[in-house]
Amino acid sequence: MKTSDLMSKILAVCRARGFLFPSSEIYGGLNSCWDYGPLGIQLKNTIKKKWWKEMTKRTNVVGLDSSILMHPKIWEASGHLEGFTDPLADCKNCKSRFRREPGDKVCPYCGSSDITEPRNFNLMFQTSMGPVEEEGSTVYLRPETAQGIFVNFLNVQQSMRLKIPFGIAQIGKAFRNEITPSKAIFRTREFGQMEMQFFTDPEESESSFDYWKDQRMTQLLSLGFKKEELRWKDHEKEDLAHYSKKAGDIQFHFPWGWDELEGVHHRSDYDLARHQKFSGRKLMYFCPEKKKSYIPHVVETSIGVGRLFLSLLCSVYSEEELEKDSRVVLKFPADLAPVQIAILPLSKKAPLVELAHKIRADLNDDFSVEYDESGSIGKRYR
Repeated sequence: MKTSDLMSKILAVCRARGFLFPSSEIYGGLNSCWDYGPLGIQLKNTIKKKWWKEMTKRTNVVGLDSSILMHPKIWEASGHLEGFTDPLADCKNCKSRFRREPGDKVCPYCGSSDITEPRNFNLMFQTSMGPVEEEGSTVYLRPETAQGIFVNFLNVQQSMRLKIPFGIAQIGKAFRNEITPSKAIFRTREFGQMEMQFFTDPEESESSFDYWKDQRMTQLLSLGFKKEELRWKDHEKEDLAHYSKKAGDIQFHFPWGWDELEGVHHRSDYDLARHQKFSGRKLMYFCPEKKKSYIPHVVETSIGVGRLFLSLLCSVYSEEELEKDSRVVLKFPADLAPVQIAILPLSKKAPLVELAHKIRADLNDDFSVEYDESGSIGKRYR
């Protein structure tokens, strides 16, 4: 089956069964924006709860919820104002704009070779704070949740009396003005991130990187992925982000091939050192055992909520041939299924319906329950 055909089928099922809808659809939609329907939000919340429990049930990882809007100096310190860019080009023939890689010679939309040289385009959404747009009022929608963790490093460490190594986990929205968002919710301009920054002694950072690489693969497999659907891929030196000493991705085999699902990065002391420099505040940790102070190194795990949502749908999607037709089945593991219990009364007779509603009320607090009394019982069971 062609990639486009399979993705179309998955998206059609998502829409028909209440998982995903194009945002603002009655107005023609808004490119790269999606709404999660009743079953979609159930699955999305389950994904987040499982990740949160996996991270914060540990004795040395705590949670945080930082603000989306932060001091603009943060993005200068992090390098986003200067380096968070994509190469933007224009097609003079069809007037499209697209992300142009060094080897691209033609427009991806019309095939014309009449295209402009690439120019840097900053991916951060910019807005103004306060009632009047004026100099000094510019702020940005955060392009990642990590910086909110870094600037709260000392607040969390001191208030919770934490000893290194320890981690800070966060789930939140991030925004990137992608030039060419693609593949439904795989790459969007508004997305949820689940990130954990693990602060460690510089001498132990390499072993922490290996530890979290293994931990994240193990946790993803526990969600029901098959081993052959996931693989680890190291980043080549020339592909490392400006903050990374070492990095790699856990990749999932999507309908279009292998692509990034989750990243694990060794960020060294880049972020804390930069914020220490730009803020003038010391962001160091004193180790009582070694009787010395140092800027901790950081190992980051980062996964998009929507990307994990999509990969799970791809993993559980199946088509079954019946005697006269076929059907699509989403084979969710029981603990992920957005519908855990179905209540299907055999008839609409009052005593039976009354009993069915009582059973539903008894189960509703602990399970995701669906009630259906329409159509034949055989069709409902199916």
